[in-house]
Amino acid sequence: MTVNIGLIDYGMGNLHSVQQSFNRLGKRLSIIKAPKDIEYCDALILPGVGAFDPAMQNLSKTNLIPHIKKWADEKRPLLGICLGLQLMFDSSNEGKLNGLSLLKGNIDYLPEDQKQRIPHMGWAVLKQQKVCPLIESNKNPYWVYFVHSYAANPSKNDLAATVSFGEKQITAMVWKDRIGACQFHPEKSGKAGQELLSNWLKWLNDGAEAIS
Repeated sequence: MTVNIGLIDYGMGNLHSVQQSFNRLGKRLSIIKAPKDIEYCDALILPGVGAFDPAMQNLSKTNLIPHIKKWADEKRPLLGICLGLQLMFDSSNEGKLNGLSLLKGNIDYLPEDQKQRIPHMGWAVLKQQKVCPLIESNKNPYWVYFVHSYAANPSKNDLAATVSFGEKQITAMVWKDRIGACQFHPEKSGKAGQELLSNWLKWLNDGAEAIS
């Protein structure tokens, strides 16, 4: 089975690094810049680097937003990365615009009372919270790379993994049905990131069973 994966380009994603990461796994991604580009895709990736409102403005200019929402409503595979995760939620305290509302919840500034530097930059180990196609529970700990100042407050049922931030746990991954997202950068997370993306590809190739 050949799975065609589209990488959404709205001018604020680290497309090259994401492409290179999938290239190392033997998978070529199609660049999505307009609604017509989605037609032959089986799965989508929504990357992102930067601020919430400019990202939503740029995404709106592509005319892709209604199509992304329809994609999610149909429970088709979608993977968000970093700011891409945040855009999936209803809103963010970083800006004033509405998000995509693919997942219920909002984005908050990281807690300032944890004696931790903000932005949160560097490596942290994932703590799995639910079954998710990206994580193999019997594997060694996944150390992944973060660069962010905001984190999601998702529904408890959608929380897939957390990481420690001072004495608190903050959202690292979310998953609902066939929609998932990583606050960290798997494409910059070395071997662990490659394993996570490889697991996602295997899940797609095996039929992409929905995880509630």
